Amino acid sequence: MLSYEVLPSLLLRIIATLGFVGYLPFAPGTFGSVVAMIFFIIAKPSLPVHLALVVAIILVGTVASHHAEKMLKEKDSGHIVIDEFAGYALSVLFLPSTFRYYLAAFLLFRFFDILKPPPIRLTERFFHGGIAIMADDLLAGIFTNALLQLWILLA
Repeated sequence: MLSYEVLPSLLLRIIATLGFVGYLPFAPGTFGSVVAMIFFIIAKPSLPVHLALVVAIILVGTVASHHAEKMLKEKDSGHIVIDEFAGYALSVLFLPSTFRYYLAAFLLFRFFDILKPPPIRLTERFFHGGIAIMADDLLAGIFTNALLQLWILLA
């Protein structure tokens, strides 16, 4: 039986790793992004709900990833994938809810998240813990969203 002290830590780790997704044997970050894409394809939240989700995921994800990093005893552990979910959620904010945009956001987000062009890479120097884990993915999401917004404007 779980004690009351263990339960919050376990819950935070489950949130940070998106359950089993963070423990997949290869590309858990990519699968974390896939889970986010599927969530938004199915849920298609209204703008107010989407904004509330982004804020909640960022806040809870920062706390959960901070605690999970300590529990896993590994700096920015690959098992922590809530940051990919949060970054993808930002990637599709204010975009049309179509499969084409969800897929484009997925591909661009993974590109920015994996390559970490400046200034994304610099977040690792300035932040630590849960904020550092979340910050680079949030910036990748902002870059992705900005590029897709520009695409809409120029199309």
